Amino acid sequence: MMRLTCCLAALTAALPALSLASEDIADQYPGSPLYSKPVEVIPYVWSAIGATAPPTYENTGHNNNLSFIVTGDGVVVVNGGAAYILAKALHDEIRQVTDQPVKLVIDENGQGHAMLGNSYWAEQGVPILAHEDAAHEFEEYGAQILAGMERYNRDKSEGTYLQGPTQTFSDSYTVDFGDFPIEVRYLGPAHSPGDISVWLPEQSLVIAGDMAFHERMLPIFEDTITADWLETWDSAFEPLGATYVIPGHGHPTNMDQVRRYTKGYLEYLRGQIRAHIDAGGDLAEAYYVDQSPYANLDTFEELATKNAGRVYEQMEWE
Repeated sequence: MMRLTCCLAALTAALPALSLASEDIADQYPGSPLYSKPVEVIPYVWSAIGATAPPTYENTGHNNNLSFIVTGDGVVVVNGGAAYILAKALHDEIRQVTDQPVKLVIDENGQGHAMLGNSYWAEQGVPILAHEDAAHEFEEYGAQILAGMERYNRDKSEGTYLQGPTQTFSDSYTVDFGDFPIEVRYLGPAHSPGDISVWLPEQSLVIAGDMAFHERMLPIFEDTITADWLETWDSAFEPLGATYVIPGHGHPTNMDQVRRYTKGYLEYLRGQIRAHIDAGGDLAEAYYVDQSPYANLDTFEELATKNAGRVYEQMEWE
C-alpha cells in the first residue's frame, strides 16, 4: 500500500508538467523504435507514451499509448502497436520488467496503431482480444490501413501483416488470471467503432483508449457521432469515477483534464456549430467557427477545421 500511495502521489505532482506535450518534442528513446521508454504509472501498470503528433517515419508510428499490466500471473498488453517492430520493442521492455509471460493483448479499437502490431503477438502465440465492431472495422479496412503505414514507415514496416483479433466480445470481458480484477468494457459509441476501455477497479485506474483525450486535439471521423460520444461519456465513462486515467494519446492524467478536453471540447464545438446553423451559416463558413480556446492542443492545425465541418454535417440534420 505504501508503494501505491507514493507512486500515485508522484504522478499527481507531475500532472502540471505532463500537460506540456508538444508535437515538436524529439524522440525520447533514441535506442528503441518506441517513442518513449515505458514508465510505471502506478504499481504494476506501465505505459509507453507515444508522440502527440501524426504518425511519421521518425516516430515509427508510435503516436498512441502502449500499456501493459503485470498481474502476478502473466502480463496483459493494451494495444498491439502500429507495426511489428513496435510490438517487438514493447515486448523487449516487458522482459526487462518481469519474467511473467504475456498472456493477452487487448486492442482498444480497429485502428492501425492498435492492431497492426498484432502480427508480432500472433507469432508469439498470444491471444488477441478486441470488441466485435473493432474486429469488423479492421477486417474491412485493414488492407488500406496497412498500406498507409507502409508508406510512412518504409523499411520499418517489415514483418507487419494483417492479423485481426483471435477473440471478440460485445459488452464486457473479465481477465480471469492475476492478482486483481481487470475489466475490459465497451461503454458505448465514442470516437471510433469498437472503442473499449480497460478498468482496474481496485486501483481506480482506467486505460481509457480513445474515449478520452487531453494533450492533443481529438479527431472527429466521418463515423464519429459526437452526440453519442457525449451520451456514452455521461452514462458510462464518468460513472467509473476513475482517479487516474491513461488516455489513448498523451500522458497519464486525471478525470478533470480529460473531461475538459474531451467532453468540454465536444460540447463547445457543438455549441459553436449550433449557433452557426441557427444564424443561417453554411458548411463553407462552418470550417472557421472559433475554436481558439483549444488552440493550445497538439494537432489543432491538422484537425480543427475538419472537426468543425464534420460536426456541421451531423448537426445539420439533428
